Order: sequence, then structure tokens, then C-alpha cells
Amino acid sequence: MRAQTLLEARWILLILGLCAVATCFVSVWLTLIFLTLVVFTIAFFRDPERPVTKDPNLVVAPADGRVSDIVELDENEVLKTRTRRVGIFLSIFDVHTNRAPIAGRIVYRQHHQGLCLDARNPHCSEKNEAMTWAFENLHETVVVRQLTGAIARRIVAWANVGDELKKGERFGMIRFGSRTELYLPLEAEVLVKTGDHVSGGSTVIARLPD
Repeated sequence: MRAQTLLEARWILLILGLCAVATCFVSVWLTLIFLTLVVFTIAFFRDPERPVTKDPNLVVAPADGRVSDIVELDENEVLKTRTRRVGIFLSIFDVHTNRAPIAGRIVYRQHHQGLCLDARNPHCSEKNEAMTWAFENLHETVVVRQLTGAIARRIVAWANVGDELKKGERFGMIRFGSRTELYLPLEAEVLVKTGDHVSGGSTVIARLPD
């Protein structure tokens, strides 16, 4: 387990642990339920190491999950141009750390208040609470947007504007089911399709033009 990620679960684990201890004097079944929730929480906050491609033209997935949509639209917050968006839905069974899709410097980070609609809702991208990031290097700038869901209500940021990140390096997480979006230039060749399951930091999402 990675300490920084597991630290995000400290209060949840403390409460569940205290409940397990308290209920052992009342009901063995209740104790087993709380212990099961402890195991599930530890599993949810797992954060494995991943092999990362060194090819500077390849963009990796910023999150684990299933590709829910690939659409062409305007990205008006940072790039202010037409882009191709790859949406990734994270279930409660996916690893929830977010990773840099390219190597580069964080040039933008902005938190937005909003609703907590189901992350599978097509309107959640415009209405849900979100954190927008922009990663820039000598070749390209790409945008990542973290979105809360009906269960996920906490976006955690581990990096700041000005930080230099390696490709696949962790910059934050979203707790308990959510959505992560990647905004790419139209010239990028998308290498995944809707329905594919991707692994953050490891699965190649797209190839940037030379």
C-alpha cells in the first residue's frame, strides 16, 4: 500500500475499526460486517505501481476505468479550442488515483463547485463538482478534469501549479466512484474505443503528432 493514498482513508478506517471493536460485545455478525468494510476500504485505496511508456508522443490514461465516450467538442476553460475528449468512468472497484497523461509542468489547476450527479449522467461534465488540470511540455498541452459522482464527493489534489511531473506520476485522486476526462488535440490519434477498460499511467490512450 502507498502511504499517501492510504492516508486519505484514515478517518474511514478509524471509524470502521472502532465500530468493529464496539460491536464485538453485541454481535459477531455486526463485527464481521465492519471488518469486511475495513477490508473493502483498504482495497479501494490500493495504489499499485505501473509500467509507463517512455515514448514522448504517447499519452497514457489519467485514471483507471471504462472508456464511456469519445467525442469532439470545445474545451473552453484552458485550451479554448476544439478538442477530442475521452471520458473514463471509475466504478468503486477501480483504483482511484489520477496520473499525469504526459510528462510536463502543471500550468493550470482550478476547483469548481457543483452538483454530485451520477458520473454516468451525460450532464455531469458541466454540472458536477470538478477539478481541472493542464499539463504542458515542449510538444503539447493536454487537459484533465476530475469529476465527482453520486457517491464520490471528495477530490484530492497532491500537486500544484508549477510542479514538474513525470508521465504516469500521481497528482491526485477521487474517492468512491467518479469520472475523469482527458482533452486531446484533434490531431492526436486515439488508440482506445468506447467500452475499453484502461489502467491509469499504463494504458496508452492516444498518439500525439510528431
